[in-house]
Amino acid sequence: MTYFRELPNVEYQNFLKESNGSQNYILMKNIFIRGKLRDDLQNTLTIFDKYVIKDGERPDNIADELYGDPGYDWVVLIVAEIKNLQNDYPLSSNQLYEYVAKKYGEENVNAIKMYQTREIRDRCNRRILPAGITVDKNYTIPDPDEPGDIIFPALSVTNIEYEGRLNDEKRNIYVLKPGLLNTFLRDMRDISKYGFNSEFIDEKTIRVANTKTKSP
Repeated sequence: MTYFRELPNVEYQNFLKESNGSQNYILMKNIFIRGKLRDDLQNTLTIFDKYVIKDGERPDNIADELYGDPGYDWVVLIVAEIKNLQNDYPLSSNQLYEYVAKKYGEENVNAIKMYQTREIRDRCNRRILPAGITVDKNYTIPDPDEPGDIIFPALSVTNIEYEGRLNDEKRNIYVLKPGLLNTFLRDMRDISKYGFNSEFIDEKTIRVANTKTKSP
């Protein structure tokens, strides 16, 4: 079931040359209406499951696996709050390489982008330095177990590694539990209904006000 089938309609004036008058309308889907989850429901594990998007897996693949219908890909995207596939959805391995090569240049795919710390703990397993702090190449700290010695905790991070980490963060999403799909669909249809107003035709259709003027 496609997302656009769930959207309400809007009758918009036909401004095409073949239009035969001011009362000629075109029926379209109201793409300006978009559902979203209530903020207080985010990350509620009684409603959602954690899901890790596999390499190259598309939203329709996930929908088919979870709900038995690839047409529910829009449910996956809404629940995961993915608004822009290009920016919010993880790239495949091949796409990631192409993206990095285009952004940094083919010759700089494996060039060093930055240096970050590795985790340092002492003999008592107390964390002295967390991992992932951006530092200079020659950054050092005193050895917690050997006074007078120093540790070089800086590790190089290449362009492909850096972009790969950002891409992997997008793989972790929440999905709606399959048993709640029908409830979700019913609620989405309810909130997409129009209230009664001067443009009301029925609960699924409104008409845009007539803006055509008669010739003098």
